[in-house]
Amino acid sequence: MTMLDDRTTADTMWPTAYPQGYAVVDVETTGLARDDRIVSAAVYRLDAQGNVEDHWYTLVNPRRDPGPVWIHGLTSAMLADAPLFEDIAEEFADRLADRVLVAHNAIFDWQMIAREYARAAATAPVRQRLCTIALSKELNLPLPNHKLESLAAHFGVVQQRAHHALDDARVLAEAFRPSLHAQGGVRLPLLECRPLTEWSDSAVTPRVGYQASYRGGSWRPSRKRPPCPHPNPGRFEDGKPLKQGMRIAFSGDTSVERELLEDRAVEAGLHIATSVSRLTSLLVTNDPDSATSKTVKAKSFGTPVVDEAAFTQLLRDVAPAES
Repeated sequence: MTMLDDRTTADTMWPTAYPQGYAVVDVETTGLARDDRIVSAAVYRLDAQGNVEDHWYTLVNPRRDPGPVWIHGLTSAMLADAPLFEDIAEEFADRLADRVLVAHNAIFDWQMIAREYARAAATAPVRQRLCTIALSKELNLPLPNHKLESLAAHFGVVQQRAHHALDDARVLAEAFRPSLHAQGGVRLPLLECRPLTEWSDSAVTPRVGYQASYRGGSWRPSRKRPPCPHPNPGRFEDGKPLKQGMRIAFSGDTSVERELLEDRAVEAGLHIATSVSRLTSLLVTNDPDSATSKTVKAKSFGTPVVDEAAFTQLLRDVAPAES
């Protein structure tokens, strides 16, 4: 993790630390899994003070089913004549070069971009990313949740076409500038952007809305995560939001790649538990009737259980930790 130095505010660092400013990014994709692809991308380039310099938008032919058309509105026919990612990779890179990548739930956008560059045998020229969800939490903005529309409404930004990459990037750029200036002595929650070397290119064309699962037979190295900074507030209660610090365990296959789900949970302030105990707040599984050790323990302890879809919805509105 890379943070601004504790002794220096962002205001004093603007002229020297970020001479190229920021690249506010939004990508729409065929889904959330490792083998999913980008179908559109937009970049708003901002100077060091958050002022818009220019913007760029492109469709991308994913060479597969476009996925959730009902979300991004891009059909196979609309994408048929669009450039391939490798055709726009250089121009995309020029937009990102030497800037801090800014996005809403930035880990998702970064991982999708990094995997596309890995497929193209290239590396995105980005060293740091900034998630506006994390920034809004650092600023203690009085938001009802951490959706982009709530951040936009807080700063009076009008959203015209939700889930259209260009409009989402515009909305985020307009909301980011006042966030940047409201920062005061709060450190920017910057994270390092590491190029990804693991990616999948499934030869099978998935059904619309389907996302390939992360199969147990696929090997991946274990990751040592930093300890959760929030105390465990207890068990999840149906009808109430997740709270930062809750201990979340996963069991069985998931349609979204497990590592991505865990990363999103960690960025939301949740604790990833590798086993189920009496302290576990919630078990996420798509097969609650299975006889895995985690589901058996969850039943014996009375641990709440939800499926992946419900958990994904809950991730959108994680309540802050109690002071």
